Amino acid sequence: MTSDQKTKYLFLVGDGMADYPISELGGKTPLEAAHTPNMDRIASCRIGRLKTIPEGMEPGSDVANLSLLGYDPGRYHTGRSPFEAASMGVNLRQDDMAFRMNLVTLNWGQGGKIVMKSHSSGDITTPEARCIVETLTDELVIRDAVIYAGVAYRHLLVWKKGPENLLTIPPHDVLDQDMASYLNGNGEDPIPGIIRSSWPLLKDHPVNISRAERGLSAANSIWLWGEGKAPTLPLFEKKYGLKGGVISAVDLLKGIGIYAGFCTIDVKGATGYLDTNYLGKAESALKGLDELDFVFVHVEAPDEAGHNGSFKDKIKAIQDFDKKVVGTALKGLALFDDYRIAVASDHFTPVIKKTHTSEPAPFAWASKRELGKAAKNRPFSEKEAVKSGLFFENGHEMIDSFIGAS
Repeated sequence: MTSDQKTKYLFLVGDGMADYPISELGGKTPLEAAHTPNMDRIASCRIGRLKTIPEGMEPGSDVANLSLLGYDPGRYHTGRSPFEAASMGVNLRQDDMAFRMNLVTLNWGQGGKIVMKSHSSGDITTPEARCIVETLTDELVIRDAVIYAGVAYRHLLVWKKGPENLLTIPPHDVLDQDMASYLNGNGEDPIPGIIRSSWPLLKDHPVNISRAERGLSAANSIWLWGEGKAPTLPLFEKKYGLKGGVISAVDLLKGIGIYAGFCTIDVKGATGYLDTNYLGKAESALKGLDELDFVFVHVEAPDEAGHNGSFKDKIKAIQDFDKKVVGTALKGLALFDDYRIAVASDHFTPVIKKTHTSEPAPFAWASKRELGKAAKNRPFSEKEAVKSGLFFENGHEMIDSFIGAS
């Protein structure tokens, strides 16, 4: 690794780390219960909160991470799917509407109930999902629409002159809820009908038969949501004079980076789940900083644990993030003449709710000089972030402070 006189910036995001107190943890949050000496070290220099979800906007990772990167979601957000399209190399035309297409598990019950059992088809693998998407591409007929295979349960549908102003539903927001009234709708919204048309194609699909034999959830339905048209973002380098890169297993974050003008740094073994290559992400970020000025590292695992309602998995994900990502980063950054490092939760994903919420999220950042003088660690937690009094009402303005642009 080479040394450079120019300040290097590393921004590390543990998606959905923030949470509510949990009775089984003695009233602590997973962040408070987890052992996080590296994030605590950064928090000893500076900790606070930022409002990543503006009033009236959905608390999604698209909105939240735009805020973290300094883009006002109220101005630049058109929907999450255009970002995913960019990551997949799909160039949207002016009249294209992009939709996220999840593979989900629905359970049919008594009284006509249709319950959202899993937003991810029980964490279906990418090879299994691509086999299913091949079938949908061949047999699901939607005029002027094209399906693109993504990663795991996350895929894309691009619809030329597709419908606008729809009220689609993020599937992770309605886990264990009865969706029959939505799915049986016969109004002007074509989305429920398209979802229903996938059912006979997936009911006896070989992949689902195999998963059932192994006691796994079936990908027995598609779910369309997160629609939007191509946005226009100013380049990050033009705004801040910094060449940037992004590391994430999630197409959404890669796509935001692409629109911001970042290079995408791929990491072998990055999955978006608890088994992701944490260490590889940190090492790749440090290597990237040899040539780049700013690297944004996103780790999805804590968010997935929150959606699955497992505080034990969430604690493990947070601890792995702290040790393997933040800890590795701090050691490697010492070889640079000057640096600043930030850690943040982009939003809350409370285990008890299994979905995102819009409370201001905790963040911390420090410079090399400040870390050298830090005498005592301060817990990186929701409670400490509130106690600090440091708060950005407009979350997208925090990065100006981190970079030193304000």
